[in-house]
Formats: sequence, C-alpha cells, structure tokens
Amino acid sequence: MRSVIWLVLLFTAAVVTATVLGRNDALVSVFYGTVRVDLSLNLFLFVLLAAVFIVFAGLQATQSLLSLPTRAREWREQKRERAAGAALREALAELFAARYARAQRAAQRALDLQALSSGLRSDLQFTVLAEMVAASGLHRLQDKKARDEHVNAALALVRGRIGSGTAFDGLQLLSAEWALEDRDAERGLALLAELPPGVARRTQALRLKLQAARQQRRPLDALQTARLLAKHQGFSAPAAQSLLRSLAIEAIDQAFDLDQLRRVWSQLDADDRRDAFVVARAARRAQSMGHAAQGRTWLQPSWDAIATAGPDARRELALALVDCAPGVGSDWLPRIESALAVHGHEPALVAAAGMAFADRQLWGKARRPLEQTASASSLPSPVRRQALRCLAAIAREEGHEEHAHSYDQRAAAID
Repeated sequence: MRSVIWLVLLFTAAVVTATVLGRNDALVSVFYGTVRVDLSLNLFLFVLLAAVFIVFAGLQATQSLLSLPTRAREWREQKRERAAGAALREALAELFAARYARAQRAAQRALDLQALSSGLRSDLQFTVLAEMVAASGLHRLQDKKARDEHVNAALALVRGRIGSGTAFDGLQLLSAEWALEDRDAERGLALLAELPPGVARRTQALRLKLQAARQQRRPLDALQTARLLAKHQGFSAPAAQSLLRSLAIEAIDQAFDLDQLRRVWSQLDADDRRDAFVVARAARRAQSMGHAAQGRTWLQPSWDAIATAGPDARRELALALVDCAPGVGSDWLPRIESALAVHGHEPALVAAAGMAFADRQLWGKARRPLEQTASASSLPSPVRRQALRCLAAIAREEGHEEHAHSYDQRAAAID
C-alpha cells in the first residue's frame, strides 16, 4: 500500500513539473565584470535549489562537528544512568533471591554510579531506594552498624524535604520492623510514633504496633490494636477471633489479685466478655485466687445462653463451672438442669452437674453424674480425679468405707 502511494505521488510530481517547467522560454542573465552568463530559468532554479541544499548540509555538518564533545558527554552520562538503573534492578533481584551480600554490593555500585551521574545525582527516590536495598541486605547479614549507617544517610536526605513523604514513611516503617526483629520494641514504637496519623493507621503500621505490644507483654494494648486490624480486615475472620481470644486470655493471666482481674475484665470489649473461652479463663482465674463466687458471676450470662453455644464453648463453660462449683447457690440448679435436658449426653456438662449437686449435698442426684464423669476418658484427668474424690466423700457420708477406699485408689491411679 505504501509503494502505491509513493508511486502516485511521483507521477503527480512529474506531471506538475512538466506542466510548469515544460514550456518556459525565460532567461536569467548573470553579469560579473565583463562576463555575461545566460541561463534558462529552469536551470537557474535547479542550481539555486542545489546551492541552498549544499549550504544547509554544510551548516548541519559543521554544527554536528562542533557539538560532538557535548554529545559524547551526554552519551557517557546516559550510559552511567543506564548502568546505575541496571545495578539497582540487580540489587532488588538479588535481595528477593535471598543473596543478601550480592544485593548490598549491587546497591552500593548503584550509589557510586549515581554519584558520577549529574542527572541522577539529584534523584532523591533513586538514592533512598538504593540505600534501603543496601540496608535490607545488611540487616539480613546481621551487620547492624552498617545497616544503620545507610538508614541514617537516607533519613538525612528525606527528613524535612518537601515531596519526600512517601520515602520517609517507607524508611520509618522498615526501620521499625527491623527494630522489632532485633527485639527492641521501645525503639520500634518510637519510630512508629514519628509517623503522620494517616500513615500510623495503615495495616503495616498497625501490625508492627501489635508486634511491639506483644513483645512488651502489654496484651491490653495489643488487644486494642488487634481490634483495629480486624476492623480493617488485616486478618481473616477466624484468625482475628483466635488472636483476640489469645490476647484477652493473656491479659487475664497477667492479673495477680481480684482487683486487678476485675480491672482487666472491665477493659475487655463486650465481644470478648461474651467469648466462652475468655469467660471460662476469667472464671478459673478468679477461682484460683479464692473467689469462686466472682467466677460464677462472670459465667452466669454465658450459661443462660449455653443452649445456643457451640460444642467447644459448652465444654469450656462446663469445665469452668466444675472448678467454680464450691459454694454454688441453689439458683444455679435450674440452669444446670436445663442444660442437661438439652445436652445431657455431653461429658463436660454431666461433670458440672455432678460437682454442683455434690456441693449442694444432693447425694442422690450427684452420684450418677459423678460416676459418668469418673469413667469419661475424654475429660481432663483432674476433673475425673475430683469426681472420684467426691464419690469417696459421699460413700463415707453413707458409711461405706470400703467403697470410699476404692474410689480413693482409682483417683490416685489417674495420671
């Protein structure tokens, strides 16, 4: 198609030339002293055009010759820029391939080439990126002194510079992550505190803050951060629930008296206080401090809704009630009987019922659940041992010392 177009244009030019210049009888006379030269108008025009072309070509050649040093410098500059870019790409590839020494050397080579290039010398992002790659490689090599030198050099360039917010944020987040990997939670939190409010609410910043709080064993602060992460979908739903539960349990385990335990309980979120595993741990913790009544108070709302709870939740609540059974009031008996009516086949609920009936000295109602508890291999050993001791106490109350001795022997045989 292109050949056809050029052919048409050539024929058009030929026709126009023949039409304009074909019958041209004009003359051009050129006088130089006593010399006279007569030329046809067509020849004069062709000579003029040729002269203009030659002069133009000569000027272009002269300009190219004079600009040769400048173009050589530009070519060398461009070569350095390309080499620096190639070195930086190589450093990133080596870093991702876990060849950290090579990555550090390639990043340093990129920085050296940048210093020789006037075009790249003022490229702030290139410098910061190369410094970060070099520092990352050194961090993996455990060369903390050299790593900090690169980080400080990059921070000195970006701190307070207009338009360097992204680079500064990246350096701070990376430095905080490395501080936490060095188990320096205090420094990590200090670096995170320097971030702008918007950046501090990003998922990565919240993850680092959570990690720092856990390193410092501050589960309540970690719990608050974990809730923000769960709200921003920083975890999957099951992972978020498991993390929140473990942090709440850790906070409960750090309480060493009842007042402290109550403060922790009051600082928990409403969803945490409805979690059966958290409630059960709080009740057991209160019972271990000699306040089983407080444990039962925390268990009561969950027990009122135990029929709708899952099997694992019912098991935890029932085993917690087993521990908190001493001193149980008569108001608990209807709750326990209602739970047995619906889930009477579950060993943990049977154990809770037997312990509660035995504590209320309802020997007739307690004997059968306690016997089932003693023979339930799925229950923890302390629960089965406690059931056998309760059976031994009942036997002694009824004057059957031989039966009581048999129960004591079975209890002692449980590992």
